[in-house]
Amino acid sequence: MSGQSITDRIAAAQHSMTGSAISKAVCKATTHEVSGPKKKHLDYLIHCTNEMNVNVPQLADTLFERTVNSSWVVVFKALITTHHIMMYGNERFIQYLASRNTLFNLNNFLDKGALQGYDMSTFIRRYSRYLNEKALSYRLVAVDFTKMKRGIDGVMRTMNTEKLIKTLPIIQNQLDALLDFQANPNELTNGVINAAFMLLFKDSIRLFAAYNEGVINLLEKYFDMKKNQCKDALDIYKKFLYRMTKLSEFLKVAEQVGIDQGDIPDLTQAPSSLLEALEQHLASLEGKKTKELSADNRANTLSNAVSSLSNTGMSFSSSSSRMDEKEKQQALEEEQARLQALKVGYNRSHSTIMMCCVTSFHLSMFCMCVLLSGLESSTLHPMASMPTMNVDFDAVFGTNTSNSDVKPSAGKMSHQLCRFSFGVFACRSDMWTQPGEKKLTGGTNWQSKTMSSTTAWSPAPLPPAPAPMAFPMTTPQVPVYGMVPPQLGQMGGVPVMTQQPMLYNQPVLRPTNPFTPIPGAQMQFM
Repeated sequence: MSGQSITDRIAAAQHSMTGSAISKAVCKATTHEVSGPKKKHLDYLIHCTNEMNVNVPQLADTLFERTVNSSWVVVFKALITTHHIMMYGNERFIQYLASRNTLFNLNNFLDKGALQGYDMSTFIRRYSRYLNEKALSYRLVAVDFTKMKRGIDGVMRTMNTEKLIKTLPIIQNQLDALLDFQANPNELTNGVINAAFMLLFKDSIRLFAAYNEGVINLLEKYFDMKKNQCKDALDIYKKFLYRMTKLSEFLKVAEQVGIDQGDIPDLTQAPSSLLEALEQHLASLEGKKTKELSADNRANTLSNAVSSLSNTGMSFSSSSSRMDEKEKQQALEEEQARLQALKVGYNRSHSTIMMCCVTSFHLSMFCMCVLLSGLESSTLHPMASMPTMNVDFDAVFGTNTSNSDVKPSAGKMSHQLCRFSFGVFACRSDMWTQPGEKKLTGGTNWQSKTMSSTTAWSPAPLPPAPAPMAFPMTTPQVPVYGMVPPQLGQMGGVPVMTQQPMLYNQPVLRPTNPFTPIPGAQMQFM
């Protein structure tokens, strides 16, 4: 089984229609595809936990709903997604999980219909128990052991005796649930279980680092404890030695499946003489006859044991720090790659296209600019490959009194394109000048020449202006790009009035739609 199923696509489409982005992301992260949840979906869900307007209970409940699916792939990926958010999401996510009476009830889960259903169902049951225990630990101590401060001044090293004796068994239970996953190298055969094992490996390093520091603190206080405290402390230490052995086996599996050797810490056992010293001290407190070590020997034994465990702690802390740095570096590289991709996309696609439909009425300009973005200029308009032209805009718009001509530089073409670095500027060359004709088109003292009735009209020029009309008459509609003006030969014999400046001393009704054709004109699409 590979790829998203039809059910996955339908579910994602339904969430898209309902507008539930979180539900869609959860659906995408928990598809039937036999691979770990995709990072982009996990990152989005983590981001959601940091948004105050996001309903965290809804997010958690959506994940719980995916665990009732009959497919082991969907259920396993829902657990992985939950674990990932517990590790890297906002703390209020794990707080909500800890506040629930029940989390995952998968003790009887079994997928009989899939190829690996039986084997993977076993690991799903074990994995769900660990996540339940992880949430329970947070409920009991209001802290995530994998995230607490470590070191000589860390939480576990500075904890008082009474609280220490209550806290260490909680860490033990969580570590037991983790180590009970018990996956062998030949069972880590697909991307789903591998993703779960990697999260468990990271938790094991950080969890045992806190556990180890708590035990060091316990040993340093042991010979000053009361009898009942010594009894509890000795029991804790014996269980600690057993878990060190199990953890060592877990780390060997991690090494065999390809986890970087530098990320796997070294476990250094405390000398066996320490356990004897602890047992003798408790026996003496209970009034039993025993040969107790001298104060100097006891101090040396304790010092050697603490030194060994400190080395183990340093190794685990270093491994944890390296993993943290790798994750930060990886996140930084991914962010830089994403920004670079956005930059390249911006340079390619954020070109601005200005298309101007230019026409003339009394040799004045009417221009409508359309601003488009997000597409390349070479693909937006079929004229993008045409030769460019140089236009004296000062002369065109009457701001320059020079007698500059407005001519295209790319031969006699009825349509030209002014192309700029940010887009294209479309215009008609024959609206300004005729081939072989030179006219003044700008200046404050310019006036048009009168035309006799015997003047032969060429087909392209625009009609002359009528005399100014008094208010409330409207100005005639102006032709636009793509329309051929009506033939004006029928006006022979009618004297053409000299062009006068259009002065609007009072408001007049402008054309409401500049694209309305002149009555009688025929539309042509260029």
